[in-house]
Amino acid sequence: MTTTDGAPVARSGTYSLGGDLPVHRLGYGTMQLTGPGVWGDPADPEEAVRVLRRAVELGVTLIDTADAYGPFTADLLLRRALHPYPENLVIATKAGFTRTGPDAWVPVGRPEYLRQQVELSLRHLGVERIDLLQLHRIDPKVPLADQLGTLAALQSEGKIRHIGLSEVGVAEIEEASRHATVVSVQNRYNLADRAAEDVLEYAEANGLGFIPWFPLATGALAQGDGPLARVAAERNASPSQLALAWLLRRSPVVLPIPGTSRVSHLEDNAAAAEVELTDAQFEALSAAV
Repeated sequence: MTTTDGAPVARSGTYSLGGDLPVHRLGYGTMQLTGPGVWGDPADPEEAVRVLRRAVELGVTLIDTADAYGPFTADLLLRRALHPYPENLVIATKAGFTRTGPDAWVPVGRPEYLRQQVELSLRHLGVERIDLLQLHRIDPKVPLADQLGTLAALQSEGKIRHIGLSEVGVAEIEEASRHATVVSVQNRYNLADRAAEDVLEYAEANGLGFIPWFPLATGALAQGDGPLARVAAERNASPSQLALAWLLRRSPVVLPIPGTSRVSHLEDNAAAAEVELTDAQFEALSAAV
């Protein structure tokens, strides 16, 4: 299975993670491929497989997952749907949360735990090296030097290609960068929630990829009667397409990863890559929400 430059997602542009991993900027996130509370299997595993295969057909070359999704449910679906993976597909995963039940997330950054989770991710994904391993959360009970040092050691062993962070502030990025080379940061960010604006600006200034999770506020920005509805009607686009187009327009380092468990929603999201906002439209959307 391969992607082509004629696929709509290709028109979102390209960004090179770490300077050597080019991806189409509009990616896909797997969290919604699990059961309620991000726990267990989805109600329709076959549709989950169809979503992943269709994402690649549409031109997605960046898929973001995590060991905690299920746990491992999303990874196993990813392997079932796409292994052996297309050569141009970059899989970003995460480690640093343990799961004790639905909607329960406990940060664990002990070196032995992080190493175990990376080894399990390699096995479950069916790869010899993880393209991008992101520390899912910083564990406040463990020195950051130990957490990043473990990932750096795994990188030197050839098990991780690049290292990223998730839900961090600028000071934490700077501290982490003293212990490992960090190429990306994944923070909650969307048109309606720009609390991580300073982190995005730092990423842009320092050559880091910025992966906004929650890019559609779990559908809130896609509502037909929501704040984007009027502008969407004027543009003949869906609200979700405008929300994603706004992110793509915001900065060339932004790599949105909208997730969905339905092919129809996936196709609608992919079409956002073809929505080009003018400066005036971008500013209008920025002010509207």
